[in-house]
Amino acid sequence: MSTASLLKPMISPFPIAEVESCLRNELIEAVKADSSIKGVPLPALPTQIAKSAVQIDSLVVVSILCAIEPIVGFELPESVVRSGGYVSVESALSNLLPQIEKQWIKKKGAKP
Repeated sequence: MSTASLLKPMISPFPIAEVESCLRNELIEAVKADSSIKGVPLPALPTQIAKSAVQIDSLVVVSILCAIEPIVGFELPESVVRSGGYVSVESALSNLLPQIEKQWIKKKGAKP
């Protein structure tokens, strides 16, 4: 067996904590902006906002994907976003994170 076959390129693990933090922050800011425009009161704490029942438009979420792209190192397809949007920040995160991780595996060749 040659040494070339023993050396495998290092594949970085999916940066879930960084992606989740960025997504959470961006989604909460989008919810705050939308609520401010509509005059809808929100809880004070970000953790409470994330659990609040709010409508998050899928087009808003698609625009947020660009904030994640520097973290993952590639352009994310719009298809990772569920059409129709989400009913809370938490529901968006629970749907988006697995979809983004699938794209990571597809692009980087990493297995979970």
